[in-house]
Order: sequence, then C-alpha cells, then structure tokens
Amino acid sequence: MTETKRAVLFDLDGTLLDSLGDLADSMNAVLAEDGLPTHEVDAFRYFIGEGVSLLVERSLPKEKHDPESVQGYLERYRASYGARWHLSKPFAGVPELLDQLQAHGVGLAVVSNKPEVFTKQCVETIFPNWEWDCILGQSDAIPSKPDAAMALHAAERLGVAPENCLFVGDSDIDILTGVNAGMTAVGVSWGFRPEAELRDAGMQHYLETPADLLALI
Repeated sequence: MTETKRAVLFDLDGTLLDSLGDLADSMNAVLAEDGLPTHEVDAFRYFIGEGVSLLVERSLPKEKHDPESVQGYLERYRASYGARWHLSKPFAGVPELLDQLQAHGVGLAVVSNKPEVFTKQCVETIFPNWEWDCILGQSDAIPSKPDAAMALHAAERLGVAPENCLFVGDSDIDILTGVNAGMTAVGVSWGFRPEAELRDAGMQHYLETPADLLALI
C-alpha cells in the first residue's frame, strides 16, 4: 500500500518565530517619533494576527484611524520593522522538530498574514537549513487567513490533500484557517494567545512542546 503523503503548514509569528519584541519595538518606535502613546509588549499579542494594516490601526489612538493616517503609519512601520526583524529567533525546540519532519519526508510550508516580503525574508534567513515547499505571506493575490484560500493554495503546491495536512498556529485566526480548509487544526502552547481562544475556535490538538507534533504525523 502506498503511504499517504502528509504536510504541515505553519503560521510564522508566535508559532515558528519568537518575534513579539521586534514587532512591538518597530511600532513603538514609530509612535514615539510623533509623541504618541506606546504600548507594552504584551499588548501586541492582540494587535497582530490579522495583517499589518490592523496591527498599525490597533496601535494608533482613535483620532488617527482615518485611512490616510493609517496608510502613512503603515509605510513607516514597514520601514521600522525592516530594520528590526533580524533579532527574532526560532522558539526552543522548533529547529529539532523541523529536522524530524524533513527526515520523515513531510512537506513543509509557512502560511502567514505577515506581508509576503517579510515572511519570505524571515523564513529564508532564520530557517535556511530546511526545504520549504511553499512560503506564503499576505498579498493582494490571495485572501488572508482565516479565509481558507492561502492554506488550500499551499496544499496544492505541496501536492497534498487538505485532509492530510496539519495547520499549526497560535491564534484563533490560525485555527479557523485550518478548520475552513478542511485540515487538522493544531494549536501551540508557546505562542501569543491563550489556550481557551484556540479551543473556542475549534482546535483539534494542542501542543505543549514542538516535539509533540511528531505524534500526529
């Protein structure tokens, strides 16, 4: 009998990458330049996840929520983040997990709502030792998570049926994406959002450590 091909689709920030400090520092630097209130790092756990435009809008005071202001601050945030993302690092245990998955011939993909240019730069620079079959970030070409389109596009690129894919993430957005795509939705304990949020979104499995994923393959 032919073995069923399997794949794992990972969210990036909060799942593979410990990047909260860089995301917070990048936006707070822009806010501080204009004398606007900055935010504690933990606040950014709830600012991120639905795309960079919403991150910027949520960070700004309400009087700056008009489209022109948000667009201006978005451009400045991109420049600020471009100078800071290099300090992000893999979560403990993630490199070892990727080693095991690749050794077992499991397809690997990243599906993120981070802008595609930064998604690809982060993965290719911080995770260069693994063969990524597909790297997708936010773009105008495909609807963002939790729409299923990005996940399904990645599965097609991988040549793996959605029901044979695991979608791994740290937020309700990720869990909903996996559910919407007909994949196994897997939450992680080390990310930016609480377990209850993931369970309410329909999480099917919960990982205490990255190595726990191997039992699901």
